[in-house]
Amino acid sequence: MLEKLFKLSELGSNPRTEIIAGFTTFLTMAYIIFVNPAILADAGMDRGAVFVATCIAAAIGCFIMGLYANYPIAQAPGMGLNAFFTYTVVLDLGYSWEAALGAVFVSGILFVLLSAFKIRQWIINAIPLPLRMGISAGIGFFLALIAFKNSGIVVDNPATLVGLGDLTAVEPMLAALGFFLTIALVSRKIPGAVMIAILLVTIASILLGKTELVVPVSLPPSLAPTFLAMDISAALEIGMLSVVFAFLFVDLFDTSGTLVAVAHRAGLMKKDGSIPHLNKALMSDSLATVAGAALGTSTTTSYIESTSGVAAGGRTGMTACVVGILFLLCLFLSPLAGMIPPYATAGALLYVAVLMTSGLVEINWDDITESAPVVITALAMPLSFSIAEGIALGFISWVMIKAMAGRFKELNISLVVLAVVFMGKYAFF
Repeated sequence: MLEKLFKLSELGSNPRTEIIAGFTTFLTMAYIIFVNPAILADAGMDRGAVFVATCIAAAIGCFIMGLYANYPIAQAPGMGLNAFFTYTVVLDLGYSWEAALGAVFVSGILFVLLSAFKIRQWIINAIPLPLRMGISAGIGFFLALIAFKNSGIVVDNPATLVGLGDLTAVEPMLAALGFFLTIALVSRKIPGAVMIAILLVTIASILLGKTELVVPVSLPPSLAPTFLAMDISAALEIGMLSVVFAFLFVDLFDTSGTLVAVAHRAGLMKKDGSIPHLNKALMSDSLATVAGAALGTSTTTSYIESTSGVAAGGRTGMTACVVGILFLLCLFLSPLAGMIPPYATAGALLYVAVLMTSGLVEINWDDITESAPVVITALAMPLSFSIAEGIALGFISWVMIKAMAGRFKELNISLVVLAVVFMGKYAFF
């Protein structure tokens, strides 16, 4: 049965290797079951329900990717977009979390249509690689700011907007310890490094009397508070267009980059650079996002941590299915997730920020017409506290700078149209 489902022999693998690979991938990304409920709870969502939605959405995404696309790529609610969901869409723009879920659902439907009509490649090719790298780096800086804020390392200051917090307080010290532990464990290639660091900081917090110890295992909480709670009509309002756009395109870039990286690492890429069954993999991602929104969580996306499972020998969708089973088993750990304080997850956020900003090395810094829009994109996200605004300003600055420098050949109609749309949004809405 396994051979028929996953073509193990054809792809040079076996059940034992795939199971080990699944465990390896799960350990590198399991931190999301702690981090995602903590972030979305700040938006007013029920933490227990979000925990259940996170586990089930991740499992659904993994099963679809494994059984339909037969790729060793795991899925779960993505970092960055969950922060955008809470801190920009809900807390800054003032939309309800139900409307934000509606925007995620609509973006997922649009992603399904883009995948079904095979126009994803056209969109990706229309957006310059440097701008995509700038968006990724900007999300990284955005996550870093949230990590500093949640840990008390950075605080608001009426005179300078932000300032340094009390670094001698327990929270900033434990957050810093968590980050240092994460980096040290990752550098030593220890599986589950991020999750280990989160748990160790939580234990330290319990010993210091900052966190109350509870029995870590119980039956899963109710999903009712978030199930089918998305407000689709609110998501279709004109003011939400940029939000839907941000959810859609960040997921699109993230998924495409992850697919290329994992396929290359696994040796699944063809000689001409194409990826077999690419559209099935993209469809799996978009369907997982739709399912996740219906359950009550932010955008579900493919995880670059899947490369760790590939490095352990994973070559088929069986790896992803193993990860999905492990996420379902985690449903019984909701009290443990509830014990995790915000500063315990700050190290994980900073670690992901480091990974996301590494793309800046691909920028041609000698070309000022390329580097300037990238810097604007990357800095606008944390400073405006919005991924959507960073994307908008990035498109506008890229088109204006290239046009005023007389380099019209480096522009395309898609870029120009999007820039005009964004300028119209600022001018009239």
